[in-house]
Amino acid sequence: MIKIFPQDRVFILTGAGLSAESGIPTFRGSGGLWRNYRMEEVASPEAWQRDPRLVWEFYSLRRRVARAAKPNPGHFALAELERALGDRLFVVTQNVDDLDEQAGSRRVIHMHGELWKSRCDRCDRAPFDDAEVYEPFREIPRCPCGGQIRPYVCWFGELPYHLDRIQAALDACTIFVAVGTSGVVEPAASFVAHARSHAQSFYVGPEAPVNQDAFTKCFLGNSGELLPKLFFLQ
Repeated sequence: MIKIFPQDRVFILTGAGLSAESGIPTFRGSGGLWRNYRMEEVASPEAWQRDPRLVWEFYSLRRRVARAAKPNPGHFALAELERALGDRLFVVTQNVDDLDEQAGSRRVIHMHGELWKSRCDRCDRAPFDDAEVYEPFREIPRCPCGGQIRPYVCWFGELPYHLDRIQAALDACTIFVAVGTSGVVEPAASFVAHARSHAQSFYVGPEAPVNQDAFTKCFLGNSGELLPKLFFLQ
């Protein structure tokens, strides 16, 4: 159990393990392969320059899979915690799906982008809602500026989004919780090392992460089973 007192500020980082419990493949956990392509071959700026149709084929598949997924009890537990704590809770996710929002969360920060949005690869046009699937023989959509429309997702070699807000929340938190993360992907894997100097740190997931020594305590098990009964507000 994690006790939360009135003066506490809680930072929660969620990873692919949380969405995997809703049926969304982690890809990395299954060997990082899709149709014999490694993730770097379909999720990088170089992949986009080389073959944007292949990239869109991959992300169209991800959209179809995500469309069929539903939030699990872990997502609903985080939404309930948000309602209880308000702005004392900061949730940042490495996931690009919208399962947190489907469960009722309204303040989740998507550091790796959002699957249901797209953006231009050339101009500064703001990301926009896009639920289309672009099949292999479908034309890649174009921006009015002439650029190609790409997924609004942070690829290998690109800088994650909202890092200033994330850093400020890390500095302010007194409780840090990682849920379903491998402890491998940077910069998220280093968040606990920063937070542990001034906050209690906890991990929740079926397997211990590679950086488990950085946590005050690890709760091993499915997040959908643990999160609904993990937090106790004093």
